[in-house]
Amino acid sequence: MLKKKYRLRKATAFSATFRLKNCKSNDYFVMYCGSPKKDNDYPTKAGFVVSKKIHKRAVKRNKIKRRLREIYYDLMKNNEIPSNIQNALSFIVIAKSKTLDTDFSELKISFDDLIQKF
Repeated sequence: MLKKKYRLRKATAFSATFRLKNCKSNDYFVMYCGSPKKDNDYPTKAGFVVSKKIHKRAVKRNKIKRRLREIYYDLMKNNEIPSNIQNALSFIVIAKSKTLDTDFSELKISFDDLIQKF
């Protein structure tokens, strides 16, 4: 489980990250990366977004978000996150419609490839 200190929670933090328009995408995700840190005392915060266009039921949307948090947590635990992401204040991952029907291992590979693009 990803701790709350590593999650984006405020709308202002989300909008500040979106405003920079530093994004990459693949078949399953779109990732926005925030500005670089000035101080290394603060951890990098991650936000995960699944819109109602993906599925109308909150149960399905929350399942995707839980999977994304778990993938990110595993990468953090194993120190496999590139320095570009570690030096950013925040980043946001937006799920596309294909993520709903995809198994966990394929999502993990796709997420790892997307992080390596930054």
